[in-house]
This record gives sequence, structure tokens and C-alpha cells, in this order.
Amino acid sequence: MIKIGIIGGSGLDDPQILEGGVEKEVYNEYGAPSSSLTIGKIGGVEVVILARHGKNHGIIPSKVNYLANLMALKNEGCTHILATTAVGSLREEIKPGNLVFPDQFIDFTRHRQQTFFVDQVVHTPMAEPFDKNLRDILCGVCDELGFAYNRDVTLVTVEGPRFSTKAESRMFQFWGADIINMSTCPEIVLANELKIPYQTIAMSTDYDCWKDDEAPVSFEMILRRMAENAEKVKKLIVMAVKKIGQTDSEIKNRIRTIPDWPKPGVMFRDITTLLKDPVGLNLCLEDLVKRYSDKDIDVIVGIDSRGFILGGALSYKLGKGFVPIRKKGKLPADTEREEYALEYGTDIIEIHKDAIYPGERVLIVDDLIATGGTALAAAKLVKRLGGEVVELAFIVDLPDLGGSRKLKEAGFNVYTQTSFEGE
Repeated sequence: MIKIGIIGGSGLDDPQILEGGVEKEVYNEYGAPSSSLTIGKIGGVEVVILARHGKNHGIIPSKVNYLANLMALKNEGCTHILATTAVGSLREEIKPGNLVFPDQFIDFTRHRQQTFFVDQVVHTPMAEPFDKNLRDILCGVCDELGFAYNRDVTLVTVEGPRFSTKAESRMFQFWGADIINMSTCPEIVLANELKIPYQTIAMSTDYDCWKDDEAPVSFEMILRRMAENAEKVKKLIVMAVKKIGQTDSEIKNRIRTIPDWPKPGVMFRDITTLLKDPVGLNLCLEDLVKRYSDKDIDVIVGIDSRGFILGGALSYKLGKGFVPIRKKGKLPADTEREEYALEYGTDIIEIHKDAIYPGERVLIVDDLIATGGTALAAAKLVKRLGGEVVELAFIVDLPDLGGSRKLKEAGFNVYTQTSFEGE
């Protein structure tokens, strides 16, 4: 399930854009976040809004509890983060009033804790710190709305709260920085450590102080220009959230389709590209963890063979045991077996007789549900051993082939993360 964290917060808890908004006070091992969380929906998509500098903008950038903020969004189940910020422009073409979507950062802060990993050595990749998929969506919305924007630029974060000298401003230009702010680092670093896709929505409010024919930046200038453009940012976020929340797109777009395999006329949905993508795989797993963490599952059953990948990882995440259901002849101890129909002929799957105890609550997982023969056979095996099938979960549903419908008609609960219908 998609849940979008929005950092910044000014005006975004407006009841006209936020459906069913409620305030939630939270605390975690890193302390209290900058503000209570405002939780609601935009266009039916769940969102969590956090005011980085507090509800009244009373926390200076270097005093923001970035670790508590990011962990609060993580604990709330956020799968994506959009972070609003004011920036100064270091380039003529990035005009005040433009929206800006950076793809790189330079960290010029000095006194901020940069990592969650203080008791172990973890080197988090940071070559592409901002999320391109989110950036593409935001730019597409700007195109639709006719908003001026700049993308794929470099942002430098300074310590603050003072503004730059002219010498510093020109040095940052020489380094290749295009915009400047005081809040993106270490926020983006921590988001990457938590493996949450993150993208800054920056608003250019001024030309910093390098431009001799413009007044140097002041806090009053920033506030005035942010207020002038608040409605623009809200429109952007509302439309972007709706697009991001087209729930299956993040997963679906990472699944490769191979025509005419394994035979002519078949469109094969290849999840190996999804499994290879750490963001996509993590999105699948975190969605399942959230769904099943409070459902009193005793054991997870994976169906041969891709169900082993998903089921094994989910078992680890939930702290549950894992049981494989395999093709005939692959299990060494006494087995229970179930025969099921294929398009041409039949096949058999097996489970160890001592794998499920009577009364155990079982989650069955696999990569894909097509005609449903294998999944239905697996559910029957679990029931024969006395287990209770809580649900069958799949990454992909091919509803045209009727498998999920068949399982539901047999009395089983089914959950799928994405579908390819009529394609």
C-alpha cells in the first residue's frame, strides 16, 4: 500500500485538500519529531504530513531532530517522501518563483548527525540520492499545470541559520551547485538509509547574494515569496500524490513483460527485474509486512519456486517460520500431496506432513496468480494438515485468467499488489 510522507507541512493540513485529517503525537527511540503528524488522505491516498521546523516554524535547521522525523515517517509506514523547501538560486535561469527538482546534493553542514548507524559500519550508496520516478511524476504534473520548473540540478545544504557571504555563494557556483538551502541534509541521507524513495520539491525564492543587481536574500523575502506561491505548491502536491498513489504503478513499472514466451501468444510477466530492484522489492515486502504484522500469522508457506523468495524474506521480516510447498519428489520426509489440473494434463505438489500443526494460522505467498490451480492445491494441502489459511498473497494478479476469482469462490481470502488486466 502506498503511503506518502510530506515533510514541510506549511498549509498542507488544509481541510480542503486533506480528507479526514487527524493529529497524532508520536515518539520514537530518537526522541520527539519536530511536530505532531497530520494523517489523512489526498485523493484517497494515505498521507502523513510532518512540519520540519515545527507547526510555528520555531526550530532552526541545525536543531531539527532529523533522525526522529525520518523514523516517525518510517514507523507510520510511509513508502515515499516528498520534502518541500525554500531554496536560493545560484543560476540566472532558475528564477524566483520556479519550482526546482534536484537530483544531486552537496552537504556543507558541519554539526548534524548523519546516520542511524552509530553502532555498526554501514556504507549506504548515495550516487543517485533523489528518486527519479518521483521526480518524473512531479515534472509531469508541472507540465500539465503550466508551472515553470528546473530539474536535475545540484543542491548544496549549508549549516545556517545565517545566509551565505558573496564569496561563499560564488564558491558554491564554482563547485557546480545550482540551488542552496539549509534543510535537505541529512534528511535525504537518512531517507536513503531507511530505503524510502525521497524527492525534494524546492521553490526558488531569491538569488542568494551572488547577483549584484538583485537584493540579497532575507528571511522576510523568503516568507513573502513562499506565501505568494503556496497555492502552486499545494496544487502540485495534490496532483502528484494522486499519481504516485495509483497504487500498483511503483511495482508494476518494475516488472518486465516478455511477449511470446514460453510460447506464442503468451505475455510473460517477469518479476526478476522487480526482485533485482531494491526499492521495488522493499516496497513489496514493506507492504506485506504492514498488512500481516497484526494478523496473528503462525507460519508462512511459499509455493515452489518464486514463492520461496518472497515468503522467505517475509518470514524473516515478520519473525515467523517458513514452509515450502514443492513439486513432486523434491521433499525428503513423508509428504502430503495434491494433484491439480494444468492446461494440458495434471501436476502434483507436496508438503511435509509435519510442516503444519492443527490450528496454525497460515499465510500462503507466491509471485503470481494466473489460473489458480497451484494456489488452490496449496490451500487444500494446508487445510488437510489442519491449518487455517488466513490469506493467499501474490505480487501479480492476471484477473483475465480467473485464478483469484476461483480462490475467492472456494472461500479463501486473496490479496494482490498489482494486476495486468486485459493487457
